[in-house]
Amino acid sequence: MQLTPLPAFNDNYLWLWHNSTHAVVVDPGDAKVVLQALEHLQLHLDAILVTHHHADHTGGVDLLREATQALVYGPAGENIPGPHVALRGGDTFDWQGHRIEVIDVPGHTAGHIAYFSPALGADNAPVLFCGDTLFSGGCGRLFEGTAAQMLNSLDRLAALPGATRVCCAHEYTLSNLRFALAVEPDNAELKAYHDRCQQWRANGQPTLPSTLLQELAINPFLRSRQASVVQAVEQRVPCGGDEVAVFAQLREWKNKF
Repeated sequence: MQLTPLPAFNDNYLWLWHNSTHAVVVDPGDAKVVLQALEHLQLHLDAILVTHHHADHTGGVDLLREATQALVYGPAGENIPGPHVALRGGDTFDWQGHRIEVIDVPGHTAGHIAYFSPALGADNAPVLFCGDTLFSGGCGRLFEGTAAQMLNSLDRLAALPGATRVCCAHEYTLSNLRFALAVEPDNAELKAYHDRCQQWRANGQPTLPSTLLQELAINPFLRSRQASVVQAVEQRVPCGGDEVAVFAQLREWKNKF
């Protein structure tokens, strides 16, 4: 199986997950980009996976459904273009021999879901399509959910295997890492990762997918209970050690960074 990030708009990635003949696309905000890739790679689109209702993730759903007859999957708790298979956390379905598990991850939106497929063999690492919940070096803004919800959602994702390939929906990595370095300036792994990402972008390459193990080492929103992150937040706004308050202030700091 291959993962192909399809650039769209200013900084979106529409993920094409495929073998030599069949494909799934995740969060297709732009149908044209997907149809061009399908034609170029000679792929049949079997399914469309939607993580949440924002237009840059759903704008191409109707056209793709009409053009390919692909089955649409999406969150039960959000209004996305129908008809679609409505999913909640704990649901599973199969595609091309891969089991896909649904994880509830509210925070960015109220009904946001993520899709996780476990490894099927030594050379096939798990895959996570996390929409706008987890980014490399960051997390989504809290448009509809609470800090407590987002922290719980990130905890669910953090519990997945470290080798999991993290397929985020936006190329926000360098801006996220600039903030992460402000929070943890002495994090050696973060500095090294920032340098690698700068080189990738300079060469016109995406920084994604990341891995969960990498994110646990460098992402302040997955590290909000680490002493170095707590101290950085508490120096700005005293939180009394409350983990949700620390996370909320960390997100607010990033909003204004």
